[in-house]
Amino acid sequence: MSTEMSKGAAAATLADSDFAVDRRTHDVRSAALDYWSRVRSGDLGALPAILGLAGLVVLFTALRPETFLSERNIANLFVQALPVTILAMGLVFVLLLGEIDLSAGVASGVCAAVMAKLIVEADQPWYVAVLAAVAVGIVIGTAIGWLVAVIRIPSFVVTLALFLGLQGITLRLIGEGGTVPVRDEVIVALANKNMPVWLGWVLAVLCAVGYAAIQLGRWQQQRARRLAGRPLQLVAAQCVVVALALLFVTYLLSLDRAPSPLITLAGIPWGVPLVGVLLIVCTFVLTRTAYGRHIYAVGGNAEAARRAGINVTRIRMSVFMICSGLAAVSGIVAASRLNSVTPDAGAGNTLLLGVGAAVIGGTSLFGGRGKARDAVLGGLVVAVIANGLGLLGAKAYANYLITGSVLLLAASIDALARRRRAATGR
Repeated sequence: MSTEMSKGAAAATLADSDFAVDRRTHDVRSAALDYWSRVRSGDLGALPAILGLAGLVVLFTALRPETFLSERNIANLFVQALPVTILAMGLVFVLLLGEIDLSAGVASGVCAAVMAKLIVEADQPWYVAVLAAVAVGIVIGTAIGWLVAVIRIPSFVVTLALFLGLQGITLRLIGEGGTVPVRDEVIVALANKNMPVWLGWVLAVLCAVGYAAIQLGRWQQQRARRLAGRPLQLVAAQCVVVALALLFVTYLLSLDRAPSPLITLAGIPWGVPLVGVLLIVCTFVLTRTAYGRHIYAVGGNAEAARRAGINVTRIRMSVFMICSGLAAVSGIVAASRLNSVTPDAGAGNTLLLGVGAAVIGGTSLFGGRGKARDAVLGGLVVAVIANGLGLLGAKAYANYLITGSVLLLAASIDALARRRRAATGR
């Protein structure tokens, strides 16, 4: 009997030292301690972006309390963030592999020019023009991916060359000093029109309920399989916070923000649910599919991923295709916001803001770490800086200096966190 008890104790000890941690039941205290341990080891996630965004909101609210959190400015803020956020979402896929796409901004301009020319000169319906623009973006991404993954030219060199070449294509399509107006009602509505107030409330409630259902369902699955997971209290608290945030923003945007009592201006801009759909799709791809796991594997260690049977070449090509495809969507939204496409569309600081948004949101420049939500958080940070400084009447150079400083700070935090993770073996 004593021998059997000793064997049982030994087996229990082995299980505790091996896989029992995966079946441990968390309470709020242990979950908080685990999170703090991850933060101390360098796994910061989106924490810096969230704290930075909160700090900026508090700062600009204190400096411009009468305008910054007004209904009209909140709507403007979301619209300002749309093109950069969508572009950053595509760049997240490339950055996850430790690569870079310097041509994403001007690729968005080429795609926007193709869409505008088809609508204005070829008299094509908006959906044909949009599909053609996205197809052009995917073709550009395929060419980049082939040169990088198959020919093995560094992505910096390839995309720098296309950064110059694609600007020439946009100039050829539109003409020097020319402008192609965008007047299609559907395209213009993306950044300039609002959905009905009742529809906004319906979408907000559906999103809150859907998010809660997904989180609680995931917790239930982990519990049924006796796997470690967060305590129910934290899951419920997270669902409540997300629901309150959605409902509060919907409430603000549902208020009449028209400058004149003779007109009514209320509702969520149509571009906001577009970003929401893209966020859900990209998050699902990265976290719930084998393809997404392969992206993280290649970004973490390409050679180990190759030996594990992952087609590294295909993964590298595909992320550039996704990036350029989303760049096309970003260009379409930017054209909607400006009601036109010019030869310098997507040039200037468009790319830098997109990369900055992804990095500020928490995506690592070294590959292997990042999420689609980083683009949304970083896009909001970039938009808040530009919006807040505009309300303060700051000079243009101040916007560049502050945004560049925030990007440098985010990259520094990323580098220090990476060194900390390496030191702790995470």
